[in-house]
Amino acid sequence: MGPPGSGKGTQADRLAERVGVTRMSTGDLFRSHQERGTELGRLAEGYMKVGEYVPDDVTVRMVMEWIVAPEQAEGFVLDGFPRTIGQAEALDREAEGIGGIDRVIYMEVPRGELVARLTGRQVCRGCQSPYHVGFAPPAVRDVCDRCGGELYQRDDDKIGVVERRLGVYDQETGPVIDHYRRAGKLIGVDGTGTADDVERALSAATATGPD
Repeated sequence: MGPPGSGKGTQADRLAERVGVTRMSTGDLFRSHQERGTELGRLAEGYMKVGEYVPDDVTVRMVMEWIVAPEQAEGFVLDGFPRTIGQAEALDREAEGIGGIDRVIYMEVPRGELVARLTGRQVCRGCQSPYHVGFAPPAVRDVCDRCGGELYQRDDDKIGVVERRLGVYDQETGPVIDHYRRAGKLIGVDGTGTADDVERALSAATATGPD
């Protein structure tokens, strides 16, 4: 778990590969159900089309269907889920029969760095290659190295939108962090530094257990 820009997706991928299990995000799950035309996929799509959040009960049903599949018998990594206290409580109830959630890893990154990471992102209009003005800039400002296309900033990465996204995340997910801290399952990991630095910190933290 972690706010937008914390690098949780990158570390979820690395952790899952390191321990030999599958990683899943709810975004991937929604797309899979919609592509397959399942009942849950159609239900979720109805909410998403009108800009509403998919209800917790629908999301948790999707997640649990995935969790109990034979492919996840050896374990799994959930990326960015649960996001709300309702999802967390429902997941705890549903997963109790299969041993529950072992650990919750929370990527801790200062607000100023999150804003810098998110607002510095650029994308090529032509080939969609990603860049970052601070961490991975193009050779020529605002020009794609690969195809020469124009680089632009997505609306989601503009400062006002970024501040709102982070505020919503804090409001929704703060109670989830407290919930798992009280349950003795939360592991805080310093999310600053390079991806390799964070991976080493994560490995050390998970070796010693929850805070």
